[in-house]
Amino acid sequence: METVAVVLDQPEQLRVTRLPLDRRESGDVLVDIAWSGISTGTERLLYTGKMPMFPGMGYPLVPGYESVGQVAEAGADSRLKAGEWVFVPGARCFGEVRGLFGGAANRLVVPEDRLVTIDSALGANGVLLALAATAFHAIADGKGVYPDLIVGHGVLGRLIARLSIAMGGPAPTVWENNADRAGGADGYTVTNSKEDDRRDYNAICDVSGDSRLLDTLIQRLAPRGEITLAGFYSDPLQFAFPPAFMREARIRIAAEWKPEDMAAVTSLLTEGLLSLDGLITHSADALEADAAYRTAFGDPHCLKMILDWRATA
Repeated sequence: METVAVVLDQPEQLRVTRLPLDRRESGDVLVDIAWSGISTGTERLLYTGKMPMFPGMGYPLVPGYESVGQVAEAGADSRLKAGEWVFVPGARCFGEVRGLFGGAANRLVVPEDRLVTIDSALGANGVLLALAATAFHAIADGKGVYPDLIVGHGVLGRLIARLSIAMGGPAPTVWENNADRAGGADGYTVTNSKEDDRRDYNAICDVSGDSRLLDTLIQRLAPRGEITLAGFYSDPLQFAFPPAFMREARIRIAAEWKPEDMAAVTSLLTEGLLSLDGLITHSADALEADAAYRTAFGDPHCLKMILDWRATA
């Protein structure tokens, strides 16, 4: 059995090609992918070659951890049935080609316990579930502390703002210095750091990925305030100690989402408290993936690019 997949042979060298697909074993599910998202965080680092080394890292690789599709085959004892819609957070089923994270393909073999059943009405918006769960993790891991300042108005920043409000928190302020991304606020205020002179934020959530911002953010904290680093930072982070000392600043790192975060997000969606609308701005046929990746990483108007795999079936 084969699949059509995006393969990064080395940084900035991408192709769409056929790959042999691992045989489905007991406990595995075969999924036909309809859409996959392109991450402008970790996937950008893989694409540019700036991803720090960690176990499993290496080229060639199949990227992608934001895929949505339908179950094609499942075992007799599986909780899943053919035709059900699922979210797929990646796969490793390409033989010698690494699955890092392995979701950008038209057919995947995935362990059943990695799949999340979703409402078919979500459609392509389902690819946003990983980001929504990551946003929830950034908030909930703070034990009920809602951010009153969010730095960055990309998809993750917007989801943190939406979730904060959906969970009963106050409307946050969002900083966005790129005018092309300042629009689209839903119940909260977007400004930029130069127009905001407030210096008593209790909880700041940074999703910018900019390792140079810590000194600026510390100076905006209230005493004993907290900064949550929810982006991914490829460069070392550093800060001047005296201002942090004077404020007794706390710095927290929010990593990847957990199953309970995904469950909470799907519940909020089901209850109508959270919307994923308006966050996907670009879509491309999967066979045009090379151009789609360049747009996703280079066009400031592109909030979220998705690949449509349905024509490759």
